[in-house]
Amino acid sequence: MSLPIKLICRKNRVHADGTCSIFVQYCCNENQKPLFGTDVKIPPIYWDNGSRSISDRLPATHGDYNELNNELKRLKKIVEDIVTYAGLKKIPIEARAEFTKKHFSPTFDFDDIEAKEKEAAEKQETEKKNKLSVYYQFDEFIKSKKRKVSKATLTVYGNVKSHLLAFEEFRNQQITFDSFDFSFYEDFVDYLTFEHVHIRRKTLLVGLKLNTIGKTIKHLRGFIKDRVKRKVIKPIDLSDFRIPEEESDAIYLTHEEIAKIYQTDLSEHPHLTEYRDLFVLACLTGLRFSDFSTLRPEDLQRDMLYKKQEKSDHWVIIPLRHEAKLIFTRQFRDRIPELTNPEFNRHIKTIGKLAGITQIVKFSYKKGNQTITVTKPKYEWITSHTARRSFCTNEFLAGTPVELIMKISGHKRTKDFYKYIRITPEEAAMKVKELWLARNDMKLIKETVSEIELQYN
Repeated sequence: MSLPIKLICRKNRVHADGTCSIFVQYCCNENQKPLFGTDVKIPPIYWDNGSRSISDRLPATHGDYNELNNELKRLKKIVEDIVTYAGLKKIPIEARAEFTKKHFSPTFDFDDIEAKEKEAAEKQETEKKNKLSVYYQFDEFIKSKKRKVSKATLTVYGNVKSHLLAFEEFRNQQITFDSFDFSFYEDFVDYLTFEHVHIRRKTLLVGLKLNTIGKTIKHLRGFIKDRVKRKVIKPIDLSDFRIPEEESDAIYLTHEEIAKIYQTDLSEHPHLTEYRDLFVLACLTGLRFSDFSTLRPEDLQRDMLYKKQEKSDHWVIIPLRHEAKLIFTRQFRDRIPELTNPEFNRHIKTIGKLAGITQIVKFSYKKGNQTITVTKPKYEWITSHTARRSFCTNEFLAGTPVELIMKISGHKRTKDFYKYIRITPEEAAMKVKELWLARNDMKLIKETVSEIELQYN
């Protein structure tokens, strides 16, 4: 049975020079009848539909009819050979037209088809492997989160990917999804603790703090679980991937210290005034840098700030103290200066020093089994986030119910909120003592202290 392949001349499509093109047509099915160009053109009158060949009456000016017919037979044979090969390879009939189009060319060498198919199969396998690579999937994970999380969180995801790449280069061993076992976890945490070199630092700094490592492990776990849920990879046991953490060392500023900063004479440093006022505004509202640096006039309504938090994509409504409203309406109602976080942190430290916030503060953190202690003046510990922490701590100490503070700060979990409370043991003791006095000391016996003392004198 002959193959449904034939030579045709499209007599209804005549070129400007009076010739028509001849094609090889493969009638795969009713809907698939691809044409393959032959580069042979003749006046339509010299095409014989019966024999499907060029007539011997073709003028020599258009070429030798025998040579042209032989060329057409050769090209038709190429199409027949490719279709036959597709049948031997059990390629479905509906896919054979596309397969033939993919491989046909006037210079086709049948011996090359195996090599081409092997190359295509290898390419397909490589693409499949690439799509299953940790880093390709991490990019897909980040893409899926772009409309769900803040830019800051996307940056954290990118940092986790960078840490993995750096670890892979450090130990010269490719990381795959099969790598994620307990040994990997231990080696990765050790690398982040003792070997990871901070980029974009003027001075060499090696090793991450415990909470930063914990954040890396937390988001790595989240990425792996997401890929499992989407059935991209098989389930991976992450029960041993513990999230290390320690209570972070961070200061807060009392109302007295905030007032001290606000009242500092900056006449010799006028460029710091905007930074100082914006920091105080943040201390009185609990806003993050990403939020207080993007305030707009329309955010103020009925003496309250209505702000959608960038990090959580959550609306908060913040009542303004008289001082906060004064700062916003007088200084920033029309324009919030364009700031970067590092620039803001640098200037607010200078302002803290000018304000006399100079008491020595000692903090420590873990690095492996070592305790690293750092001692600096308090102003050196001030950052943009100190403002948010100060707001939460001062309201907590003033007795504002935690649930109400969280409504303003935007915290969704009390566990996360309490991480912001930064009070010394002495402050905690004094607060408890105030509560005792407010409850009339909760006296269990009627004798007064003086009566008890008389009994023992």
